[in-house]
Amino acid sequence: MKFNADVGESFGVWSMGDDEALMPHIDLANVACGGHASDPITMQRTVRLAKTHGVTVGAHPSYPDLLGFGRRPLLIPHAEAAVHMLAQVGALVAIAAMEDTAVAYIKPHGALYNCMMDDPDLMAALMKALAESKLDLPLMVLGTQDHQKHAAMAETVGVSLLFEAFADRRYTPQGRLQSRSIEGSVYHESSQILEQAERIITEGIIIASDGSVLKMPVDALCVHGDNEESIRTVKQFRTFL
Repeated sequence: MKFNADVGESFGVWSMGDDEALMPHIDLANVACGGHASDPITMQRTVRLAKTHGVTVGAHPSYPDLLGFGRRPLLIPHAEAAVHMLAQVGALVAIAAMEDTAVAYIKPHGALYNCMMDDPDLMAALMKALAESKLDLPLMVLGTQDHQKHAAMAETVGVSLLFEAFADRRYTPQGRLQSRSIEGSVYHESSQILEQAERIITEGIIIASDGSVLKMPVDALCVHGDNEESIRTVKQFRTFL
């Protein structure tokens, strides 16, 4: 299992997260690439930081929504959402190449990620566009009890998947991330984050908001770079491995 985090989410003079503190402790860096945050200089700086610490770079594209930090669903055709995704990935691919490194996977951000998980047609459109792009990059999706269905969709078009879980988010009984609009959906207590991380790493399970047990495949465990408590606890995740 790999640890991943959303990074590079600053924009111009506006700063988000503490990438320098987080980067030494993760395996995969989900680098924002202009849709919800970041800019070319921030992308370059983040890629350089990841390379310095031997961290694998991944693209973190979103709906084109800087004002909403990519957390608002946009009512655009699925095919257009896919093009926006690929345009952002392409920008990061070019910048990574400048730094003599490469983008290794794609993880959609925010509303695009959640909408992809709730709408099979959107997921299929993103997979199809990714396959046609010839980028040959895996797509990171939420590990759910529908993982076999998602894997079959990906195999049909020739895309590989990485399944992800979140240490600092509350899950619904359906295995989805509980909306941030609901209080308590983001864990800010280290004990909560560590407890969920330990369950995921050692047992492959998550306790949902109603107390039910969810079991799912996990290739990557995510903590959020804008959650200060997550940054403080990520060092301790390694002990669970």
